[in-house]
Amino acid sequence: MSLLEIEKIDASYGDVQVIFELSLKVEKKEVVSIIGGNGAGKSTLLRTISGLMKTNAGRISFDGKAIHSEPPENIVTHGVVHVPEGRRLFPLMSVKDNLLVGAYNARARGETEKTLAEVYELLPRLAERQNQLAMTLSGGEQQMVAIGRGLMAKPQLLMLDEPSLGLAPILIKDIFKTVRQIADHGITVLMVEQDVRHSLSLSDRGYVLEHGRVVMEGKADQLIDDPHIKKAYLGI
Repeated sequence: MSLLEIEKIDASYGDVQVIFELSLKVEKKEVVSIIGGNGAGKSTLLRTISGLMKTNAGRISFDGKAIHSEPPENIVTHGVVHVPEGRRLFPLMSVKDNLLVGAYNARARGETEKTLAEVYELLPRLAERQNQLAMTLSGGEQQMVAIGRGLMAKPQLLMLDEPSLGLAPILIKDIFKTVRQIADHGITVLMVEQDVRHSLSLSDRGYVLEHGRVVMEGKADQLIDDPHIKKAYLGI
């Protein structure tokens, strides 16, 4: 049984269908990348898994339970945590308070201090900055806070939407190093990312989306060497 199993889902914004009969699986402790161009449906897929959008058809199962009809707060309690594109921090709150917001669900509340210590160990820069306002941080540090807030919710599956967006190349390396460390701690990661080379280099498997459909899937090292991927996404 896969940790996450998506079976032929459709999803729409109003009358505009964005995802078409999409199926994929994520196994426990994997890092899986979703790649594709703008408008391919990548972010919509994560929003649908997390319950922010509803499916028109199909089924989403997590750890053997159907979750596609559940509200977002229940899905988080099951262990599915979504770190959205654009960080979306509370700019006038401290780093620590932004992190604590992530621990609101019943799964995480009883272990807040323990989890906070674990996040600070994994992301020591946040411990150094814990009393600073989020708005005073660099872009890379803000992204670290967003990821740390997601970890505070005690995820089994951490979904990251464009974690490197808008960051300088040197900071992008730090973000992907952090993602690899999270995976090494046993947390399953599903990542949407336009930096195809970096995302596939740290992933176990990948799926390619085009126009809301899976058009290619496979082991990450095979995808990164595929001629179509090289031409369409790596500029080679």
